[in-house]
Amino acid sequence: MPAPTAAKKVDVPVAPEAQPISQDEVETLLDAAAAANTLTLTEIPAETSTPILLGASDPGSDDFAAGMDIDEESRPKFAAAKDAETAVRREVRKIPIPPHRMSPLKASWSKIRQGRGARAPANNSRSDVRHSYTPLVENLKLQVRMNIKTKAVELRTSKSTTETGAIQKGEDFVRAYAMGFEVEDAVAILRLDGIYIQSFEIKDVKTLEGDHLARAVGRIVGKDGRTKYAIENTTKTRIVVAGGSKIHILGGFKEIGMARESVVSLILGKPPGKVYGNLRSISARLKERF
Repeated sequence: MPAPTAAKKVDVPVAPEAQPISQDEVETLLDAAAAANTLTLTEIPAETSTPILLGASDPGSDDFAAGMDIDEESRPKFAAAKDAETAVRREVRKIPIPPHRMSPLKASWSKIRQGRGARAPANNSRSDVRHSYTPLVENLKLQVRMNIKTKAVELRTSKSTTETGAIQKGEDFVRAYAMGFEVEDAVAILRLDGIYIQSFEIKDVKTLEGDHLARAVGRIVGKDGRTKYAIENTTKTRIVVAGGSKIHILGGFKEIGMARESVVSLILGKPPGKVYGNLRSISARLKERF
């Protein structure tokens, strides 16, 4: 019995011995390889040199000419191309209206329905929104209605709607009006590209309650709205303070950033004088740029 540590013999399979190839088989293989590498070119007869059109008649035949109009120089005539009608998919959007914006919307809805013939009230001409919704109906070709039960404005595309993003623009416009922006300011969303709305709450910047929150809102608005108007005129934006804690900013991307920086500084307790100084420097930079 071999020891456990002894080397074990491994059976290695023996390769089969190669059988010699005869001289006749070698010559046969060489002839086959030469035939495979040889390309024989045959001349095409002149009768078959013309191209063959599958599924078509002879260009000189009567059947071919009958199916196509040909001019004097044997060139085909085609009808003028027509613009295909663009089909817009039917879409419906519902925009909920907050309770504090229902009364202004109801009061102005009759003027909206009357169209251009409605007269603006004498006390406040900006409350007439007939010019605001004419872009929805006339320019964007949307159907608009107010659902009293669900307290939402419903927008729907029609057969006349041609613009693909019309309903999205209409939704953004109605949402801006529901947030508290004036109609003339919200119309900028429909007329200009690159206009956005950014919303945030005061508590997102600093946790304030009670009188501290009221004082922060007072610093943002200022006496008779002077601070808010200064920020709006300098940064070319519009600011709405809704609900005593929510702030909405309407404008371009860079302009919103500058206005938000000023509002955040006022929330954190920065004196309005320093904010005015920053606004003056911002205004000077904008004038130099343009």
